[in-house]
Amino acid sequence: MKRIVYISKLSPNTAIEEIQKIAEISSKNNKTSNITGVLLYVGDLFFQVIEGEIDNVESLYRKILIDPRHTDILCLKTEYGVTERLYPNWSMKTINLDELTDIIIQPIKSLLQTVTQSHRILEKYTQPTVINILVQGQNPLLVAPHMIEKIVFFSDIRSFSIFSEKLPINQVVSLVNQYLDICSIHISAFGGEVLKFIGDSVMASFPATAADSAIEACLAILQELQQLRAQRISPFDVLYTGIGLSCGEVIEGNVGSHIKMDYTLLGDEVNVAARLEGLTRHLPYALVLTKAVKMRTQKTWHFVDLGVHSIKGKQKEVSIFSIEQPCVSKIADAAQLTCLIQESLENANLT
Repeated sequence: MKRIVYISKLSPNTAIEEIQKIAEISSKNNKTSNITGVLLYVGDLFFQVIEGEIDNVESLYRKILIDPRHTDILCLKTEYGVTERLYPNWSMKTINLDELTDIIIQPIKSLLQTVTQSHRILEKYTQPTVINILVQGQNPLLVAPHMIEKIVFFSDIRSFSIFSEKLPINQVVSLVNQYLDICSIHISAFGGEVLKFIGDSVMASFPATAADSAIEACLAILQELQQLRAQRISPFDVLYTGIGLSCGEVIEGNVGSHIKMDYTLLGDEVNVAARLEGLTRHLPYALVLTKAVKMRTQKTWHFVDLGVHSIKGKQKEVSIFSIEQPCVSKIADAAQLTCLIQESLENANLT
């Protein structure tokens, strides 16, 4: 058997009175499927346990995930190989903790609210793939590593060391957060996934079939940075980035130690994307992509052939390209950008 424990929130357009109706229907349907469990609710928070045969529980949970009467569903625990039910006599016992006044109920309420808040906070530190695995009622630690084709994205802030040397801590953090926010919003909007932040760098991925979306996300990031610079507010007036895109097979899965695990991508294409991002320091374009990414596109793009380049870790030279767009063309090389940043920061200090 299988047991799933999850939490969720009542949808804003769902009246609290509907919960009892939900419970009655669930109890009736669960008896037919031989599913047992309990539903606790306090305020707009649901805490539910469902248990039964694997196929029946998974079928019910799929329906739960698309039920519009609640939102923010998060699986807390999934158990396989269950041999004994916790609630053998309850097809779905519903308990409204707000109606109970027993002294022991108060710490239970507090516990549920604290657990929910803690998990919501942890969501901010966890990539969407892991959250999605949890939401589907699976244990991410049990997901076996596998090969998959991906478009890999790498970017970072140009000449960041100057910002970190010249600016107060709060301004450095503000600059980095603004940059990471811009990248995250556009990557997510175009169907990508932010995998990790590495200081001022962003590592993300897109499905291998989404080359056009990956390019559109890059252009959206570059355009927003361009608009931000146009406001001429130091230090954002000299906030530039470089982006590398590669495409190919990577290993996706758990990597780490018994102390800390990371669900990430490994492989040659990850290294290539990082190296391409580095090449933008020396090329007149802020976006560089491989031929494999170019070949995956369906839309009409004005590609710029940047020739073949040697990339550290690759025996063969790599054909690389960029996009002919105003926001992609760089106005300064690394040395000129360093001077621009220093001048901007000095002028800001003078005023």
